[in-house]
Amino acid sequence: MSNFEASPDLEVLDHGQPCTAVEVLEPRLVPLGGVREMTVYRTLPQRQRSLVGAWCFLDHYGPDDVSRTGGMQMPRHPHTGLATVSWLFTGRVEHLDSGGNAASVVPGELNLMIAGRGITHQEISNPETSTLHGVQLWYALPDQTRFSENTFAHYTPEPVTLPGVTARVFLGALLGSVSPVDTRTPGLLGAELILEPGASARLPVRADFEHAILAESAEVTVNSTVAGHRSLAYIPPGSETLVITAGDTEARVILLGGVPLREQIVMWWNFIGRDHDEIVEYRRRYQAELGFEPADPRDVGKPALFGEFPPGNPSPLPAPPLPNSRLLPRE
Repeated sequence: MSNFEASPDLEVLDHGQPCTAVEVLEPRLVPLGGVREMTVYRTLPQRQRSLVGAWCFLDHYGPDDVSRTGGMQMPRHPHTGLATVSWLFTGRVEHLDSGGNAASVVPGELNLMIAGRGITHQEISNPETSTLHGVQLWYALPDQTRFSENTFAHYTPEPVTLPGVTARVFLGALLGSVSPVDTRTPGLLGAELILEPGASARLPVRADFEHAILAESAEVTVNSTVAGHRSLAYIPPGSETLVITAGDTEARVILLGGVPLREQIVMWWNFIGRDHDEIVEYRRRYQAELGFEPADPRDVGKPALFGEFPPGNPSPLPAPPLPNSRLLPRE
């Protein structure tokens, strides 16, 4: 683990004992797509919790029969001020973006797209995929990097094995495994752990982090609190240890963590800004750059945000209408 300095107001539990203040967040079902829609289970954001560190979005999907659902069909759409993490368990998704990156998302391999000040991309499941199963994660970029250039990174983490446990650390550091991927975000952790039936993982973690554990495939116990299948267990800063225990069946979990962002964000559709007016501008410029609406005189002379895209791909998605009321920040 890397060295760190705890904030002066941080209360660290004695002797590495796990924190028992675990909050369990239940998923809500969100349909994506058209007639043969793909349903995802969303645990971030929620009314009671918008962020875990900088992590701001968690969709869990599958295992889905692609012949029934149509798989993942996400045509070109924009992002600003965030990064997307694609992590698959089964299937294959083809990624293409306006930064000139084309990549296949396959199980056990990280695909990280940092939108910076702006990017567009599409994600479409491979025609040969029969079952699709994975998670889509976003984290908010801090103010100092959110206007940086977009980029794309691919990384295949080596598994770390403990008795009854296999871990793959795709971002940050855990159990001696360190991801080399630059997140442009201080203090971030992302990992997959697979626990054999009845196995328990006792993990030393940074006490200045808050953490969340998605019970991806089965019910697990997190620091003595039961987290049901597809739910998310949240652990506040202050604990140096996490204990995750499987039940009678094998359990896969996604572990997320990070230093609290401590910045207000406004999150709407696929944009993250800092206030309502930024979101209005992002939408206006996206609609104009992709030809959905005429350009606004206020944007004349500004550099394009969303880039060029290769021809011969599905038509892009238009932005939905903005709500009648002002968008409020969350933290």
